Amino acid sequence: MTTTVLRRIGRFLLPLATSLILLLIIWSLFLRAFPQIGPRVGKTPSDIWRYLVTAPGAGTARQAILDDLTITLRDAAIGFTVGMLGALGVAALFVLYSAVQQTFMPVAMLLRSVPLVALSPIVVLVFGRGTAGVAVLTAIVVFFPALVMIMTGLREAPRQAMELVTAYGGSRWTRLRMVAVPAALPSVFAAARVSVPGALIGALLGEWLGSGTGLGASLVRAIPMFQYNRLWASIVVVTVVSVLLYAIVGVIENLVLARFGPSAGKA
Repeated sequence: MTTTVLRRIGRFLLPLATSLILLLIIWSLFLRAFPQIGPRVGKTPSDIWRYLVTAPGAGTARQAILDDLTITLRDAAIGFTVGMLGALGVAALFVLYSAVQQTFMPVAMLLRSVPLVALSPIVVLVFGRGTAGVAVLTAIVVFFPALVMIMTGLREAPRQAMELVTAYGGSRWTRLRMVAVPAALPSVFAAARVSVPGALIGALLGEWLGSGTGLGASLVRAIPMFQYNRLWASIVVVTVVSVLLYAIVGVIENLVLARFGPSAGKA
């Protein structure tokens, strides 16, 4: 790994670390600014640290949250994979065949404008309350933003390179594979970075409205049961995991683009 790549990764990770520190500061200031929330409902970072790490029952509390998190990560991973692969395939079809885009793009945008909460009952009715229903809801969250970003990247392929492949007898699929896809790698990874937190949100929403399992359901159950320590701890865990996954995708992006991206080999 070259110094240039390490420097790029460092420039990417530094703002994320700064954002986490700022979130802790904003969290503490928010509770101070609204004292009416009270210590029973509003938990400070030190309260959550005590609940998860130093309290006598911290191990049990930690395990319960991790068990729910495992389910949520599974649901998010399935939905993320389905949504990203679907966006890649549809974006390729839209770019290659303008008639397909003109026919189905308005339908896609119309579906995108429908609130996910309104779609949830239909999805649950069709796919059930299990993993499939949650995965579909998560895939919907991932699919539409990724589709737009990937399409933009595919359309920005160098025209001269596309014409060169055509001159040598390459088909439209060859142009897509050899020119458009490598040129669109930054857009694909940008879509993946944006979609990772979205996949978690979609999974939480699907678990809340559909399956009744995972962190999405436990967050809702914690409120009427007055389990505010668990509620805040679950939110903190989801936030940290979301940032970590975003960072992992970003590091992979920098490594891949340094080797295969449009600027590969440039210092």
